[in-house]
Amino acid sequence: MKSGAKTYLGVAVVFFLAMMARPQESLQNLPSSSYTTNFTNVKYFEPPNEQVVEVRLSGAEALPLPGMRFVLKEMQVEKFSSDGKLQALVRAPECNYAYFDKMADSAGHLEMQSGDGKFHVEGDGFLWQEKSRSLTISNHVHTVIRIGITNLFTL
Repeated sequence: MKSGAKTYLGVAVVFFLAMMARPQESLQNLPSSSYTTNFTNVKYFEPPNEQVVEVRLSGAEALPLPGMRFVLKEMQVEKFSSDGKLQALVRAPECNYAYFDKMADSAGHLEMQSGDGKFHVEGDGFLWQEKSRSLTISNHVHTVIRIGITNLFTL
């Protein structure tokens, strides 16, 4: 793999890790202890950009489990820059999300792409752990990195 492709892949993984990070504000935005639909959990930038969304975790449904764990349906995570531009987007039809453990996993599909569309990775089965700052996609992994208009690497 060329060094430019390695750098872009590393940046994309860092985006994912930041996107799933535990929000700094209170738990009020998380799903309640009962079944929730159309929930959103938002993290804002530090001052002076405290009105700008940094990360938005959303889902069509959240099924609560013990210990601040949730089964999220149609999970989506959006990571924004301080000027409000989309930097990355992650989607999964379903995942388990452990708020206090800062982990997410699923045997299902995961798609992640950069805001500019130059990086896209997808696969089946994933484990994200903030503590180790790692994302593992276990099966059927397909990565596309676009550099310039004509160069395309498929890994």
